[in-house]
Amino acid sequence: MPEWIVIFYPINFLSAYVLYIFLYNRRKRIGYHLGMNITMVTSGGLALGTGIVFINLYPFYFLEATLFSVIIGCLSGILFGNLFDYQTLLTGFITGLMMGIMAPMVGAAALEGVMFLIMIEVFIISCFCLAASSAYKT
Repeated sequence: MPEWIVIFYPINFLSAYVLYIFLYNRRKRIGYHLGMNITMVTSGGLALGTGIVFINLYPFYFLEATLFSVIIGCLSGILFGNLFDYQTLLTGFITGLMMGIMAPMVGAAALEGVMFLIMIEVFIISCFCLAASSAYKT
């Protein structure tokens, strides 16, 4: 597996940070349904990207990859869910937990698949852009 896939970590975290700053200014105008969907997209996307990249970099460290992606998913779910309400916080936490558990399995199934990794990154970034555009229209 090429080592340049490490660049996906800062891309994911930077795009999530930009989305968080964008949503922070608009959080009062966003309803709980949209807030819940945005939280699920961000926590699931960050956990998915983290787990898949980590298991491709270190294929024999499945437990560590799972724990790392679960922690990233849960923390992002708490951060984004805290923008809206407690129900959204809990939903983001659970989504990050579940995606963090599943992501290394998906990454192990698609091991040595650079095109799969690029497709997942495009999917995550496009989901963040869709979340930002839907928050902009409210």
